Amino acid sequence: MFGNVILGQSGGPTAVINSSLCGAIEECLRQKEHPNSQIGKILGMRYGIEGFIKDNVVDLGAQSKEVIQGLKTTPSSALGSCRHKLKDTDFPNIIKQLKKYDIRYFFLIGGNDTMDTIHRIEKYCKEQGYDLRCIGIPKTVDNDLFATDHTPGFASGARYVALSVQQAGILARDMKKVDQFVIFQTVGRSAGWLPAAAACAKYEEEDAPHIILLPERPFDKNRFLSEVKKTYDKYGWVSIVCGEGVCYADGKSISDSDDKDKFGNVEFGAMAGTSAAFTLHKMITDTFGWRGEFQVSESLLMCAADRAVQLDYDEAYACGKQAVKLALDGTSGVMVTIQRESNTPYRYSLSSAPLSEVALGEKPMPDDFICSDRLFITEKALDYLRPLIGELPKYPRI
Repeated sequence: MFGNVILGQSGGPTAVINSSLCGAIEECLRQKEHPNSQIGKILGMRYGIEGFIKDNVVDLGAQSKEVIQGLKTTPSSALGSCRHKLKDTDFPNIIKQLKKYDIRYFFLIGGNDTMDTIHRIEKYCKEQGYDLRCIGIPKTVDNDLFATDHTPGFASGARYVALSVQQAGILARDMKKVDQFVIFQTVGRSAGWLPAAAACAKYEEEDAPHIILLPERPFDKNRFLSEVKKTYDKYGWVSIVCGEGVCYADGKSISDSDDKDKFGNVEFGAMAGTSAAFTLHKMITDTFGWRGEFQVSESLLMCAADRAVQLDYDEAYACGKQAVKLALDGTSGVMVTIQRESNTPYRYSLSSAPLSEVALGEKPMPDDFICSDRLFITEKALDYLRPLIGELPKYPRI
């Protein structure tokens, strides 16, 4: 099937999302050189599907070799992004644009909501008799996509969290006569993969973090405060890491936020008027009268190229290339997935999963990754995390 290609990015960025874009573009360019190539022009949608509907399209094939190769280590989303929830009225405009540019190969790089967007577009085009091959390229720092061992972007985001908690923990330890506790909040609505990654910073028992609060477990105020007091009595300071989506047993967020985005997801963080970290800070101060601080990283871990993991760049690039290969082999309606084959040494392979299974689903941390006797994660979880994050520095102590 001969036709043009369109590529887009959606949702929050990662440090390596442009590496996937680079992989897809370079594979398209490589395939164009073959006799009887199925690929015509290589186009990009500015600001995701929202920009495509508004005819904001760029010719990626006309970009210089240096620009395309440079994307591999460029942070954020080079094409621009959006969080547009498709309405029924959007579909006639989308197929109009597909026909206008003779698009036959459709790729979006994104997370859960993005996979839902691709799935719905493919379904509509089938109903309308328009031949279109749609492939999803995974991306999210949250690591909550079904069917894949992990997502491109997670390893770099996880390393950002681990390094931040490690270094802030050293500061808190040495300043415990001034501040008795520190709280670090990560992004992630329903999955605790990022806060869990902070445990990789721990070499000694006293090292940060001491307490990890995960969205997978209901928040128990009494148990939490008891653990805080026990830790303080032992070390004289407390390091706490929490996911932004931590909730009480009744499902109410401890951030006390009722704001929602276009997809119906609760908005967390400072923009929502409060945050989980702020709530915990106030809880500890009101109970014990201690002085402390909280850190809300928000989107910083999504774009910190200086802390990105080489493995993450390589896997993101490979996923972009694989998406093009799948489409040209006649595959449609799937997302590229990463399958772990070994921890030591770390090895992986690429596969795929139906968009119908991936779209809008969420992958929480398994029960055997979470401690039942304390607010922390298990060795099995650390075995999963360490090959992705890589070794962290060890700092001397006087």
